[in-house]
Amino acid sequence: MIVSDAPRLSRIVSEVWKPALALFIWDVIVTVVYFVLPFKAPSLPLTIFGSALALFLGFRVNSAYARWWEGRSLWGLMINASRNLARGAISFIGPENDGQKRDLKRSIVLRHIAYVHALRCQLRRLDSKDEVHRFLSRDEAGEPLGRTNVANGLLDGTGARIAEAQRRDWIDSIQQTSLESVLIDIANAQGGMERIKNTPLPVQYRFLPSLFTRLFCIVLPIGLVETLGIATPLGSGLAGLMFLAVLQIGEDLADPFANTVHDLPLTAMCRTIEIDLLQAIGDPAPEPAKPEKGVLW
Repeated sequence: MIVSDAPRLSRIVSEVWKPALALFIWDVIVTVVYFVLPFKAPSLPLTIFGSALALFLGFRVNSAYARWWEGRSLWGLMINASRNLARGAISFIGPENDGQKRDLKRSIVLRHIAYVHALRCQLRRLDSKDEVHRFLSRDEAGEPLGRTNVANGLLDGTGARIAEAQRRDWIDSIQQTSLESVLIDIANAQGGMERIKNTPLPVQYRFLPSLFTRLFCIVLPIGLVETLGIATPLGSGLAGLMFLAVLQIGEDLADPFANTVHDLPLTAMCRTIEIDLLQAIGDPAPEPAKPEKGVLW
């Protein structure tokens, strides 16, 4: 996610130079043909076309932003639930001077840190093996890494450890229910993230705005050349570029977990959870994630 007040000039240029060049070349072609060949440019109702297209693009951007913001809200819930899980496990499962209870608490906390990193990797379509092995031994990581949904396997293991604590009378049934309710919140948040990732916008919201925007950019200089004359490449190019920019905004926001500069900073949020949980069990924690060239990953 870009966190600076304005994107870097190099990033802006890298994203707009191709469409800007294509628009300029087409506008120059239309302008040259208009002055060289004896024809009168048709009068096109560009205001009606542009207004309808802007309305269509507005609906698409709003739908894409709703997905982006829902993803951010779900990760906010994940951060809060992670803290609640660690606090409950540390508070409920006996004193620190009991070695077995201390090991179980550490296991739950470290397993959950591995879980959020695994979930981040799954949403970004990355391999989560190295992240899981940072916090779990090969024996502990073997079973969840063998599953299709690694994060869910880790969460199941956390639930099994809480159930084991209840069977050993280290926590009572009310405390187990409290911790289980936190796991349910975590599982619901994960399910919402997977729904966003695996369910793209309807094809009409993806194909038609792209088609109509490009068609509008094609007819725009034809309708403006009679009025703008030799200034058509500049005026038409800028107008077309604005419509293409709005189209691209919808593309950038539609998948908040795509691991691009416009997406949610999952790495930073997972680092926040890692810091809070490691400090809760008294382990050294890394520094918070910092932006790289104005981008927080």
